Amino acid sequence: MSVQHWDSQADVVIVGAGMAGYCAALQAAEAKADVLILEKMPDVGGTSAMCGGLFAFAGTDLQREHGIEDSDDRLFDDLRRVGGYRNDERLVRAYVTHQLATYYWLKERGVQFGPPEASAGQSVPRSHHTNSRAVIGALAARASEKDNIRVWTNAAVTRLVREHDDAPVEGVIVVRDGKDVAVRARRGVILTSGGFSRNKKLLETFAPLQADVNTVCGKGCTGDGLLMAWKLGSDMRDMAYAKSTFGNHPDSGSERHLLLFPVYRGAIAVNKNGRRFVNESLSYKLLGDACLQQPDAMSYQVFDQTVMDKTSPGVLTFDFEEALRDGYMLKADRLAQLAAKIGVDANTLTATVREYNRRIAQGVEDEFGRTSMSNQFGSLVQLDKPPYYAYPSVNVMLGTYCGIAINTRMEVIDVFDQPISGLYAAGEVHGGFHGAAYMTGSGLGKAAIFGRIAAASATGMPLG
Repeated sequence: MSVQHWDSQADVVIVGAGMAGYCAALQAAEAKADVLILEKMPDVGGTSAMCGGLFAFAGTDLQREHGIEDSDDRLFDDLRRVGGYRNDERLVRAYVTHQLATYYWLKERGVQFGPPEASAGQSVPRSHHTNSRAVIGALAARASEKDNIRVWTNAAVTRLVREHDDAPVEGVIVVRDGKDVAVRARRGVILTSGGFSRNKKLLETFAPLQADVNTVCGKGCTGDGLLMAWKLGSDMRDMAYAKSTFGNHPDSGSERHLLLFPVYRGAIAVNKNGRRFVNESLSYKLLGDACLQQPDAMSYQVFDQTVMDKTSPGVLTFDFEEALRDGYMLKADRLAQLAAKIGVDANTLTATVREYNRRIAQGVEDEFGRTSMSNQFGSLVQLDKPPYYAYPSVNVMLGTYCGIAINTRMEVIDVFDQPISGLYAAGEVHGGFHGAAYMTGSGLGKAAIFGRIAAASATGMPLG
């Protein structure tokens, strides 16, 4: 579609005010561009403001302070391995190339990181934890200090504008105060509008096994960016790998998740029959696939005091003691008592734990191939120190981690692998980076890194 009159304009128009959107906006503004952020919800932040707050960075000062040896090469290898080598090697390399500079860039803009944790898919601890709302708050505060950044909330973008099929994207149509407003983007439109977890039709099309899984993400994640780019001929990546995440408590609602990962500290996962069913060191996306195949798609993370002592206070997905205090975790002095509390056969659960302990003690190969706590990190521990704990766990749809195709400049590319001029994307809206599974912290990390790259490409000002 084309327009005859522009109601407003900016150098760079950004669709979505989450992590990728704010990082793109700040990067573009620092390149002296005039920036307009369009956010369809009343508040900024989206899924970025309600996630676990973990960033996957390698070679940081915090890692060195804690005696953790990490490197670009190790990060690259982990990302490729976790993605089943189905991810785009070029995008993974772009992430790795700019990740450390982006870590320090975020710190310079007020983001505070806590000590690194070992999480899903990581061969060393590299999840730098934050308060996700505080991160968005810090970036929004920096944006508000800049005269060349404007933010419109309650502004839903409905269409991308260009003269004809082969013309550059010139701007967007946005609904504001009930009226269509045409906004020109002199140097490019950057889609940072999130995924499609809240679009039942798209889930049924691309991820039918996930269509009925509980969803916890930004309310605006209805696939707007994907649909608009698709209409212009965008190709897509990783659609077959849209997965839900293992480890959410079944009492979680739609406003916040109750994700917990004792398995990455040594717990086992058992089904309602009291039996293990998976290699617990796998990415929680793959654990989610396995959980969906269990009776009632239900499981329990079972562990002892040795694992409980590895709690990480204040880290959302590893604060086991908080879950116990809040009544979400079950506790018993003996395994038989724990079995009664979770409704599984006591003899079966006891036998499962006994066999697991025996294999560790005798160095016998695990029946599911488990050799570590998480992706080759951490030695397995026997579960034999009372009391015992169980965390009821189901799947949750936090994000889609797939979407429109991009190149290493974050340009959206069409079905013939050609860039759609004037259109860029960063964050959850695009695919190609994660592949078959997801490494903890790479979602927020990708949003920040690729948001910056998209802005650099649009403004012609390379990253420093």
